[in-house]
Amino acid sequence: LAAALRRDISFGTLLPDQKLKLQSLRARYGGSNHSMRETLRVLTAEGLVEATAQRGFRVTSATEDDVRDILMVRSEIERLALARAMGHGDVAWEGRVIAALHGLQTAETAVAQEADDLTALQWDEACRAFAATLIDACASPRLIDLQRKLFNQSRRFRLAQLREGYLDFAKRRARQQALVEAVLARDVAAATALLARDIQS
Repeated sequence: LAAALRRDISFGTLLPDQKLKLQSLRARYGGSNHSMRETLRVLTAEGLVEATAQRGFRVTSATEDDVRDILMVRSEIERLALARAMGHGDVAWEGRVIAALHGLQTAETAVAQEADDLTALQWDEACRAFAATLIDACASPRLIDLQRKLFNQSRRFRLAQLREGYLDFAKRRARQQALVEAVLARDVAAATALLARDIQS
């Protein structure tokens, strides 16, 4: 249930500030009242849903201030986590980073040609996998958890950029390639700067 609602919030099927009524959600997604309440609590902890006293649940807002704040915190968290991963990561981690880059670039090529729902989902998952793999050697479960939550909060903004044709895939490819080269060279300053630029873009 959480995955289905998370996807529909990210794709804008469930709109910012939309009230989330249990009966309507159950009719659409299934589940019991208890399971749906638990799902909404999970998404509230992730920052995708807001709970208001005596007024139930709603999708969180999606203003320019929201996206700026999310990206600022993501940038700080992920740069710290990447620097730690570069200090702890071994050859196996380097191999995972290279594989994640290949998966992302393959998905970007496909979505640039035809951005339908399927390719958009595959691209979004490849973006998630690449971002997660970059930091998975950071030796901090809390940093990894924070990155996951913030990444999920930023998904709908990135998917909106895709839908509206604002992404420059050639620049993204060059930036991602340079980032991985800096990671493999263990150039922390260059890698973290490139990561911040990629997040802010």
